[in-house]
Amino acid sequence: MSQSLPDIELLSDVPSPTSAYARTAPLHHRSVYIETYGCQMNVADTEVVASILSDAGYRIVDGPEDANVILVNTCAVRENAEERVIGRVGQLHGLRRTRPDLTIGVLGCMAQHLTDTLPARAPFVDLIAGPDAYQRLPELLAQTADETLLDTRLSRTENYVGIDPVRTEGTNAWVTIIRGCDKFCTFCVVPYVRGRERSVPSDEILRQVRELAESGFREVTLLGQTVNSYDDGQRSFAQLLDEVAQIDGIRRIRFTSPYPADFNDETIEAVGRLPQVCPSLHLPVQSGSDPQLEAMRRGYSIGEYRQLVQRLRTEIPDLAITTDIIVGFCGESNDDFRQTVELMQEVRFDSAFMFRYSERSGTFAHKGMADDVPDDVKGARLQQIIEMQESISRETNQAWVGRTVEVLVEGRSRRPDADGQPTYFGRSPQGKVTILSDPVEMNQLVQVKIERTTSHTLYGALQR
Repeated sequence: MSQSLPDIELLSDVPSPTSAYARTAPLHHRSVYIETYGCQMNVADTEVVASILSDAGYRIVDGPEDANVILVNTCAVRENAEERVIGRVGQLHGLRRTRPDLTIGVLGCMAQHLTDTLPARAPFVDLIAGPDAYQRLPELLAQTADETLLDTRLSRTENYVGIDPVRTEGTNAWVTIIRGCDKFCTFCVVPYVRGRERSVPSDEILRQVRELAESGFREVTLLGQTVNSYDDGQRSFAQLLDEVAQIDGIRRIRFTSPYPADFNDETIEAVGRLPQVCPSLHLPVQSGSDPQLEAMRRGYSIGEYRQLVQRLRTEIPDLAITTDIIVGFCGESNDDFRQTVELMQEVRFDSAFMFRYSERSGTFAHKGMADDVPDDVKGARLQQIIEMQESISRETNQAWVGRTVEVLVEGRSRRPDADGQPTYFGRSPQGKVTILSDPVEMNQLVQVKIERTTSHTLYGALQR
């Protein structure tokens, strides 16, 4: 489906702060706590922010009580995410009763989305910075002693090349390979808060992955809003997968989230052929109805989505597929919803993120479509598919009982077993959380025989 892309205010280039400036950041702003909300991209962005501030002389701390600067990295995909953050920064503002010199900043997608209204809603916030402003944070923080600052300019080029994210654990690493989005689905605010698509140079990605492997990471997850749209002019997404798979030490490769219409033959072949690429795909469908998909401007029909799922399952053994579903989007009829239910019953997703539609200001839907499905209908539809998916997930996981899976151990679980003994957790190639009671070391690949399951978790015993 062809479409014209709306204009977004962008900068052709954004200068980075100089090293001289970083050295002059005031001493009372040297300890920073970063709190993160939202998707994996936000987690990866927080790691970038931590790297930038560490290089500028800031000390990253584990809690707000130890910080002179508190930064909240935010999400704007749904209204309740924004309301949660507004409440949280209000709580953090309360720390100023005993620490009047505390600096509070809001970063990320919500900062970008609420540029015009956030200063009035949270006047105690000192800094508002969008996703393309992170290189300027040392400079901005140094100025907040005098004034509240706002930097939400979008860039056509900012990819944070050369910045090595600060990662806190050594099992799975997030690697951003493409930023922004050009799809402009009518319900979605992402293109407006993260800007246009731009691919990180593949040589930079491969450098990062090699260094991660040398540091002991065994799994990398390649990130992007439309990750399989990647193309830096040197390598396509499939070619990038091939080269990442050749790096010694990387045993597992995941990627999220792919866009269904951009899943070409080359990518399907690579995913099926490369043993390092995990048989686990998050494939957002949003609706099972063609009229709804057209209203959302998703760029594919439900028949095309079904064909893609069938081919992926043919090419990739034991493939787990997860998805996103929106109910109650503009104009969704009973028949539209019925078709979504039928799709879920047919495809039998391993799990799904399910939401009722919430209007996002600035989007096509907000500007020109009626949010006409009553809230009680949205709620009832959401509850129906949640209950149905819970049952499907339980049955899907039950099929793993008696089978042995390879698990990459991520650490000790918070819950002990029935005897009070510690348990350990990791993930199967399909991305399923797996719990075992046998003592195991973090970052090890072990064989686990599955003994029982729930709708969300596999439980098993170590096979020696």
